[in-house]
Amino acid sequence: MSEKKQVGMLTFARDLPNICSLLGLFSAVLAIYFAIKGNFPASIIGILWAVLFDWYDGIIARKMKGRTKEQGVFGGQLDSMIDIVSFGVLPSILLLSYGNYNIWFIPGAFVIMATSAIRLSYFNIYGLIDSKTYRGLALDNNVIILAFVFLFENLFHHSTFSILIYIVLMILSALNISSIPTPKFAGKWVYALVAYVLVMTSFFGWQLWKMSS
Repeated sequence: MSEKKQVGMLTFARDLPNICSLLGLFSAVLAIYFAIKGNFPASIIGILWAVLFDWYDGIIARKMKGRTKEQGVFGGQLDSMIDIVSFGVLPSILLLSYGNYNIWFIPGAFVIMATSAIRLSYFNIYGLIDSKTYRGLALDNNVIILAFVFLFENLFHHSTFSILIYIVLMILSALNISSIPTPKFAGKWVYALVAYVLVMTSFFGWQLWKMSS
């Protein structure tokens, strides 16, 4: 019996849904860079676009005809790896940076990373409860909520707000690995996400303009 011929890795990288996934990864890398630099409005913009690309890679994959089984499996694995960066590494670094890398923020960063890894591993085995329901809160909701919380940053002293986002992220992490059924936002919800990302990008972009002027 002859072995199945293996194709090159970059063959998969040229697949349109995977290109969309990689654009999400690029957005996450930019967000990490700006979080490390302490430019939080720019980091939040990167976070939001990482979510948007994460939603659209699946939409594109479902609409494309003639994709092979291997392309589908590779796309699922790539998406999961990128989710660890976008929704695990990125919020962990943002929390550490906002907390001025205080040692007390390290446990929080670990919890975010650990719950992200546990949730994604569990999801890769069991998937959804049904076609419209997740077990626990999906990871992309974390950063969508985090971006909303940052709208109120200027109402608090920096140290107070750092504790607030610490608490919020710990609550979200607990919900990520809970057994609470949560709805899968799909279909027309993508239009709501697009509107949210555009409005929030405009707001935080305006903040960046104010900071530079």
